[in-house]
Amino acid sequence: MYALIRSGGKQYKVQKGDRLRVDLIRADAGASVSLDDVLAVHDGETLVLGAPRVDSAKVTAKVLGHGRDRKIVVFRFKRRKGYHRKKGHRQGYTEIEIQDIARG
Repeated sequence: MYALIRSGGKQYKVQKGDRLRVDLIRADAGASVSLDDVLAVHDGETLVLGAPRVDSAKVTAKVLGHGRDRKIVVFRFKRRKGYHRKKGHRQGYTEIEIQDIARG
């Protein structure tokens, strides 16, 4: 059984037991979170597609921890004008483990 979920503007194909990094979720490490934005559910024989989401489906996950990704450098300049700006950015993430996929 797998599901397609949307979290942080990105879509993920998940199965029970999968570990993945999603954009930062405000929850404590060890807590259980419910991901209600389920786009599709496949149980092995039938595929249920949402329009845009499956209302009765829910994916529960356990928060394993939080972190920050590697630094990316944002450099802007205008040629021949002496203008340049250099910034760094580190995106926060939450690592989760999928516990259950309920079709509802």
